[in-house]
Amino acid sequence: MGIDYSDAAALLDDLFTEAEVAFQTQLPLQIDPSIEKIADTLFASSTQSYREALLGCALARLLDQSINIRYPYVNQGMYAFNGRTLDEKVVNPFLHDRLIPSSKGPYLASFRRSVKFTPETGGGLRDKEGYTAFLAYLEALENADVATARSLAIYLLFRFVKLRDASTIPLSRISRLSLDQFGILLDKLLQVPSGGLLPVLLTVAILRTIKSYFGLTWDVQWQDINVADKASGVGGDVTVMQGDVMILAVEVTERPIEKARVVSTFNTKIVRHAIADYLFIYANSLPTEEAKAAARTYFSQGHEVNFLQVGDWIIHNLGTIGAKGRGIFIQEILALLDTRKVPATVKVAWNDIVRQIVGP
Repeated sequence: MGIDYSDAAALLDDLFTEAEVAFQTQLPLQIDPSIEKIADTLFASSTQSYREALLGCALARLLDQSINIRYPYVNQGMYAFNGRTLDEKVVNPFLHDRLIPSSKGPYLASFRRSVKFTPETGGGLRDKEGYTAFLAYLEALENADVATARSLAIYLLFRFVKLRDASTIPLSRISRLSLDQFGILLDKLLQVPSGGLLPVLLTVAILRTIKSYFGLTWDVQWQDINVADKASGVGGDVTVMQGDVMILAVEVTERPIEKARVVSTFNTKIVRHAIADYLFIYANSLPTEEAKAAARTYFSQGHEVNFLQVGDWIIHNLGTIGAKGRGIFIQEILALLDTRKVPATVKVAWNDIVRQIVGP
């Protein structure tokens, strides 16, 4: 059966997006526990080919329900499909492009020519446990309706995302960018779904850059975005200390800043911690006029409460501190990104954006 490979690539993109979002947001996927156990075996196997070939079968199943996904060579009958070409044109490039640990191709690495995905094939394979799991997942795809098959494909990709997250993702290194290129970099980074992590990392990076460039004795502290300020006993997501004195407290947010939030922040943080200078750093959602009015009221009472867009703030600082300072900023943001706490999806997004800006 003929498969349109551009349709297959588009479908894979869509399915992967759903899987990646589910992983990032820790959204539970509705999947049968028996499938989870099968996937556990598949992804514990050292034979990458089984799960990679399975992904191609899942795409074929969704693209054309008349295909016999056990027959991945067109000479095997009128309902067979070209599994090797699907892998070489769509699946394998996709996995490598997304930095997911994978082979050079399952039909070259493990399966002989004209292989059929049947129990008999397992007799000639070393990893029989992994192949048995492969067949079990394949059978689930065969017996599923379209909606269930889609869920099975998404869950398979979810496990690929999880596999990638457990691996080491090398970051694309850059030594210098122009201010225009920095503007593009920041705009694109702030569009990446990160649960609020990227704006925080960018804020920490520019503050550390300022500290380093001017030789300040600041201590730039920041907390995990999932830790409540009240529980941790700090005044913001990022705090700048000089000895025992808090120079600046920063709240970094991707959510709209409304009056209620400013009032709550004033009562629970600024007053409680006697914070002299409080800064709301926002990603893209502007503070409301009511929020600004509340800040002006507090300012008239002697409190510093201000708002800055993170991208504009960073660009203005980078323009002031020159090429040397911009080089420091690059090293600071790379150091923050290159840790186990940063999800692989964010690192892959960084690599993609850098590649778009500076080329291969």
